[in-house]
Amino acid sequence: MSNAIQAVRGMNDILPEEAERWEGLEDALRSWLRGYGYRNIRTPILEQTGLFRRAIGEATDIVEREMYSFVDELNGEQLTLRPEATASTVRAAVQHSLLYSGPQRYYYFGPMFRHERPQKGRFRQFHQVGAEALGFPGPDVDAEMLLMCARLWNDLGLEGLRLELNSLGSAEERAIYRGVLVDYLKAREGELDQDSLRRMHTNPLRVLDSKNPVMAGVIADAPQMLDHLGRESLAHFEGVQRILKDSGIAYRINPRLVRGLDYYNLTVFEWVTDKLGAQGTVCAGGRYDGLFEQIGGKRQPACGWAMGIERLLSLLEADVMSPQAPDVYLVNQGEEAARLAHRVAESLRDYGFSVVHHCGGGSFKSQMKRADASGAAVAVIVGDEEARAGEASIKPLREAVDQARVRLDDLPEAVADILYSEEREV
Repeated sequence: MSNAIQAVRGMNDILPEEAERWEGLEDALRSWLRGYGYRNIRTPILEQTGLFRRAIGEATDIVEREMYSFVDELNGEQLTLRPEATASTVRAAVQHSLLYSGPQRYYYFGPMFRHERPQKGRFRQFHQVGAEALGFPGPDVDAEMLLMCARLWNDLGLEGLRLELNSLGSAEERAIYRGVLVDYLKAREGELDQDSLRRMHTNPLRVLDSKNPVMAGVIADAPQMLDHLGRESLAHFEGVQRILKDSGIAYRINPRLVRGLDYYNLTVFEWVTDKLGAQGTVCAGGRYDGLFEQIGGKRQPACGWAMGIERLLSLLEADVMSPQAPDVYLVNQGEEAARLAHRVAESLRDYGFSVVHHCGGGSFKSQMKRADASGAAVAVIVGDEEARAGEASIKPLREAVDQARVRLDDLPEAVADILYSEEREV
């Protein structure tokens, strides 16, 4: 058996061909987010453990069983690899007074870490894109976040995504409902599975999110949070729905939708699909007006969502976000040619062309095979004879056109003529 070191289970390499699909998706996401006025924020992967204990909640699955936490041996600090980025974004906003000049819209990309059982669509290191609208109190920003997601599904050509919506009310209303729910669960304690028995005393709302079929009857009969909302919470929820209806966005109210993090209040939502098996949630989020205060800042309204990059890529067709071929593959043969080839490659890049410069030697035939396999539209060939004449040969690789020699000063224009003629034909 090989003793070669392997990647940590659930933390996967993203190899170049797949990484190019990631880059294509990320570029599309950045453009879309900027279109709604969101600006990039980048927070550390490591945070103090106390941040997530305060923000997410001591009795959540994430804090109890899934966080990668350790003590820094150098100074005794308790640190955690971030399991999500909303808490980190709010921490940064508090620490740097980012809302001093008014409400802000931020987005982030990056890896998150949770010690879960690896399975299709779920990894221990996974990647998210998220958006946070900080300082906005009304239902309009909640609805805007849902409208922007609907636009993304359309832009990416994704079908079959459904919006589920609920309201968790205010903290006070949620506390009252929590008591009502616990009383109900105690009355049916004999029907609860072990996980629900544990959650009944620590995080009873999470019982409603159980996926165990044995719990279906108990959950269906449980009292609903919507019946315990006050006037202001109902008005907020109705405001979100009004905008969705006016915009033609279909949704379903799911009274059992509670989310797995304690900081949510009022609007919560999930975009779900049947195409990813058990891991059907593609994007999820909601409002978290109390989070600033929970981590030591001044109370501020806020709303956000996060979506899994891996899950988005799984939904996209294989030919979407396909690897981008270079414009030019530069072939060189001979000592003088090798010295000149780097300058030729850089001069083409100065004009904005993407160039793969063949390195490592090899016969002319093998280099041309590499050029063809690269997907490049053009092969630029520099041999010792061309080098001495201050010229290069240029050969279109995707059409039946003869190879021609051109002066190096004329090379960029000759490459452009081939590339742009191919685009016009397409």
